[in-house]
Amino acid sequence: MISSYYYAPDVSEGSDRMRGPDEQTSHMFSYLSPEQRVRADHPLRAIRAMTDRVFADLSPRFTKMYSDIGRPSIPPEQLLRALMLQSLYTVRSERLLMEEIDYSVLYRWFVGLNMDDPIWSPTTFSKNRDRLLASDIAGAFFDAVLGQARAAGLLSDEHFTVDGTLLEAWASLKSFRRKDEGPPAATRGSRQSYGEFPRRISTERHASVHDGS
Repeated sequence: MISSYYYAPDVSEGSDRMRGPDEQTSHMFSYLSPEQRVRADHPLRAIRAMTDRVFADLSPRFTKMYSDIGRPSIPPEQLLRALMLQSLYTVRSERLLMEEIDYSVLYRWFVGLNMDDPIWSPTTFSKNRDRLLASDIAGAFFDAVLGQARAAGLLSDEHFTVDGTLLEAWASLKSFRRKDEGPPAATRGSRQSYGEFPRRISTERHASVHDGS
């Protein structure tokens, strides 16, 4: 005798349809801007506000640095914000910094780049960075941001809310001199000359002319 029976599928086998596809689209369209994707209480928001206030004061000096002919350069505000990120997050090279800014929505927002803006070549960034560091504009920027952080009570001898030691290094590297040397050289125009960069800086042998020591 042949018996017939009804076969019911085992529900424990699961469902590919309800699982959801693991597929990545080649194009992305979003209604949200980088500004909307950064949470309101993110620490970088306070730092970005500080940089904006400093840039408002430095804007006339930025204008004088650039020629009125030729191709537009990388905005100095974006360069300095990128240097700020490099200091805050201890990014060890310009190439790695460009890579991280390229894929990070947070970094793009902080620097001032839109989602589709092309990232800079590491060599282009390095050349423009050196241009700012060779003048006193980068030092003025970091000194001003550090001053705001200090006034807001974000700094202390024991702890920095951010890695302030790197900010100080950017701000006052050119001002370090050997302790056994005399006072800084006389000013040339409106810029004070501190001589060449020390090849090796030791707190036992060197001190910044800005720290009051």
